[in-house]
Amino acid sequence: MAFIRSYRPGDRDAVYDICVRTADAGGDSRHLYPDGELVPSVFAGPYVELEPDLAFVLDDGEGRPVGYVLGVADTGRFVTAFREKWLPAVGGRYPAPEGDGERTPSEVMAGLLHDPERMVLAELTAYPAHLHIDLLPAWQGRGHGRSLIHTLLDALRAKGVEAVHLSMLTANTGARAFYDRVGFHEIAVPGADADDVTYLGRGTTR
Repeated sequence: MAFIRSYRPGDRDAVYDICVRTADAGGDSRHLYPDGELVPSVFAGPYVELEPDLAFVLDDGEGRPVGYVLGVADTGRFVTAFREKWLPAVGGRYPAPEGDGERTPSEVMAGLLHDPERMVLAELTAYPAHLHIDLLPAWQGRGHGRSLIHTLLDALRAKGVEAVHLSMLTANTGARAFYDRVGFHEIAVPGADADDVTYLGRGTTR
């Protein structure tokens, strides 16, 4: 029977695999990114390395993660650690793209890697924590996502954090329906990517 537990270093490869298999608006992204470590280097690796106490996995009952929720308590502090500790370790493998021409999906992702400061937005100040949650398709729609969210909310609340936010591709309507069901609301964040990315937030009390 599946259960939620804290992340362990041995979960790293499974977490990276889940990240890749859900990174294309909830679907498998392997056709977009030839290097299977690129997307997780942006959206999974820094979280489990820098704030492992806020990383939780859904264990399939046999020791293998089939989903996760990864959080940080203070986005500004996390961005500083990302720049100073995480980027030097992985940035050389994925150089920042140059020029303003059309970019491949991998170049776009590398650009995100080298710009952690994009995560700090004035409109999100009241929601200092943020999270990423992903579940393999076979484990979706069974209440596990809600349980993962609740686990992280409780952990954040125990640290004195009152609110959390997330960003999602606006096109991922299935994910938006899930977030609405678990109590998130939209946060207005104007900007160049406002049509492509939606920001959601909620309090950590449940």
